Amino acid sequence: MIIKLTKRQQEILDLIKAEISRTGFPPTRAEIAKALGFRSPNAAEDHLRALARKGAIELTPGASRGIRLTGQASLTATPPAVPLADSLPQFVLPIVGRVAAGSPILAQQHIEREIAVEPSLFSHTPDYLLRVQGASMRDVGILYGDLLAVKRTPEALNGQIIVARLGDEVTVKRFSRTANSIKLLPENPDYQPIQVSPSDDFVIEGLAVGLIRTQP
Repeated sequence: MIIKLTKRQQEILDLIKAEISRTGFPPTRAEIAKALGFRSPNAAEDHLRALARKGAIELTPGASRGIRLTGQASLTATPPAVPLADSLPQFVLPIVGRVAAGSPILAQQHIEREIAVEPSLFSHTPDYLLRVQGASMRDVGILYGDLLAVKRTPEALNGQIIVARLGDEVTVKRFSRTANSIKLLPENPDYQPIQVSPSDDFVIEGLAVGLIRTQP
């Protein structure tokens, strides 16, 4: 059965389809509102709920990108999609996966793909997205599989979350420096702090400036 949508609902559904096809992620409510000229994200939310009631999408409560297309979404008339890229300033970032020992983080073999992102998602403009491995930063909401936005810099302040290279390993931890020592602190009681000794091969690769959740 064909789902009957209003013109505005169809525009929003096409926008969602286009963004998932282009970047792998659905748009946020704020992005939908900006792209289609709504006064606030609440207007976008109302239309999304209407689409969910009609079975075209499913919504995940509390997730800014918690929009999933259903099989029914294909049973709609599809006019030309509204290109979000035309209405939002965006830039392209590489996604870095597992980093091989001794090689630069941005070496070509580590880059899974590139995606377009909206700059306002981040506190500072990042240089790349690092796919998080492990659960050592779980308690500050950095989860396995998340994309951590990283600004390249060799320096950090106490308390900042950094990407560091220690020997052959690349890790995400909270930075702690005293007059006599450097520690890399986890945010999960199941993990122990890492003490950095003067003889260790230790380099700060960058600062965490944002996060993209890739799954509920």
